[in-house]
Amino acid sequence: VGKQVSPSISLSTGVPQGCVLSPLLYSLYTYDCVATSDTTSIVKFADDTVVVGLISDNIETAYLEEIRNLETWCQENNLLLNISKTKELIVDFTTKQARNYKPLIISGTPVERVDSFQYLGVHITQDLSWSCHINTLVKKARQRLFFLRRLRDFHLPLKVLKNFIESVLTANICTWFGNSTKQDKRDLQRVVRSAERIIQSELPDLLSIYTKRCKSKARKIMMDLSHPNNGLFSLLRSGKRFRSLKAKTERMNRSFFPQAIRGLNQV
Repeated sequence: VGKQVSPSISLSTGVPQGCVLSPLLYSLYTYDCVATSDTTSIVKFADDTVVVGLISDNIETAYLEEIRNLETWCQENNLLLNISKTKELIVDFTTKQARNYKPLIISGTPVERVDSFQYLGVHITQDLSWSCHINTLVKKARQRLFFLRRLRDFHLPLKVLKNFIESVLTANICTWFGNSTKQDKRDLQRVVRSAERIIQSELPDLLSIYTKRCKSKARKIMMDLSHPNNGLFSLLRSGKRFRSLKAKTERMNRSFFPQAIRGLNQV
């Protein structure tokens, strides 16, 4: 704390999974594991760490160097990278010519390059479409309908029944709902109608939930000055509206930050 340093002590045991100390100890342990380039970033979430790199003009130097730095950091901090579970996903919308990217090699082992992968419960594809994720979501929700009937038969409160199905349909909704297709929304709505018939009550509209959560998430980012995207929410000179983000593509225009700013300006 400040200039005061406590004496060091070596521990040979960890903490149980789910321990209240785990998040704090993890944050302390990985505090110095940070990106070294302006074109790369490291997203840390326990053992699901992701390195994101922006490759311009087909120059991969910074991205590959970041991978090597992460590998070195893990070795110096007694951590092992599980290469068999490590995947590489390339998002490239260039239509002029196909680019050949160098294979990613960690500890002498090539990393599998995939078209999609699941990260923190969200299926991300190389074309950044959400049909794969929503299809998985709909399938999971339909499986829950059986248990929803059983819970109804046990006369659980209506609020519990609603939360039981909403927890599946609205998980990470700020990420994927804005760019979902009409067909995806119809598939989701069919599950909603089936659930409503089971509990004999209306469920909140998914669009309303999406809008509400976008605003709530945006306010949290605005209050957190350390958040890397805090600067995206800048007020105009009037001090009453937020500056809209310029989007060159419809995909970007329907993503979280532009949608959240529009929602805040409508308040």
